[in-house]
Amino acid sequence: MAVQTWQKSSFSGDTANCIYLAAAPDGAVKIRESDDPDVILTTSPDKLRAFLRGVKAGEFDRLAM
Repeated sequence: MAVQTWQKSSFSGDTANCIYLAAAPDGAVKIRESDDPDVILTTSPDKLRAFLRGVKAGEFDRLAM
C-alpha cells in the first residue's frame, strides 16, 4: 500500500478539530479528521468539488440547526 501524504486544512489552525486530505494513487481523494484518524472517507475530486460548492452556496445550512 502506498504511503499517503496527508495535508491539514489551513482553516484548522492549531485546534484539535482538524480535517486532512490526501490524494490516492488511483486519483481518489481521501478525507479523515484528527478526532478519529482511522476512519477514512474516499471520494472523487468531482464529488468533493460539488460538495464544497454546495457548502459555500449554503445548501446545507438548514441541516446545521
